[in-house]
Amino acid sequence: MTAKDRGGAAQRQLTLDLAHRPALGREDFIVTPANADAVALIDRWPDWPHPVLAVIGPEGSGKSHLAAVWCRMADAAAVPAEALGPRHLARLARGGRLAIEDADRGIDEEALFHALNMARDEGGYLVLTGCTAPATWPVGLADLASRLRAAPVARLGAPDDLLLRAVLVKLFSDRQLAVDAAVLDYICARMERSLATASRLVAALDAAALAEGRGITRRLAAEVMADEGK
Repeated sequence: MTAKDRGGAAQRQLTLDLAHRPALGREDFIVTPANADAVALIDRWPDWPHPVLAVIGPEGSGKSHLAAVWCRMADAAAVPAEALGPRHLARLARGGRLAIEDADRGIDEEALFHALNMARDEGGYLVLTGCTAPATWPVGLADLASRLRAAPVARLGAPDDLLLRAVLVKLFSDRQLAVDAAVLDYICARMERSLATASRLVAALDAAALAEGRGITRRLAAEVMADEGK
């Protein structure tokens, strides 16, 4: 290894892949026209016209965060669709509350049908998250399809510029990173309009800044975004 190689290696620091804890409280949920109607429906609980609410939107639009807000508000449990089982259904008995994540894929139709029935018959509440409205889910059980068509929908739209920038600020803040406004402007103007992309990009910038021992600058953002686009 040459002196130049050793110098380059020294500049790139060894980093540890330490998990960070995102802020998922109601006060951390950023409200803009893209999601205001859905947030208003969640905030109305328990004054709902129906025991089931579907929270839908594109990947990374905030469905899981909004479901987490409701879980805290309603003292509810959350479960991935593929893990839904009898012990979760039992929670809906006697007025219990449950959120089922990604209910539009990988779910046992019989279990979901029982969950919907229990929410209705036992005085419980059920939140379902998915990318599309439940009425469009390709289910085989006719009675389940009928139940899903009756579920009200809280729709999260694609992020507008205000939401995208605010989410970037939140994601950096979750990682205890301060980023200059000019760098945020640069990123917002060039990134894919997706909150999922924002999450991946912030993680990549954090890792690059740690590895190279420098702050998150416009130059670093340009390098990381170029790598992400390959």
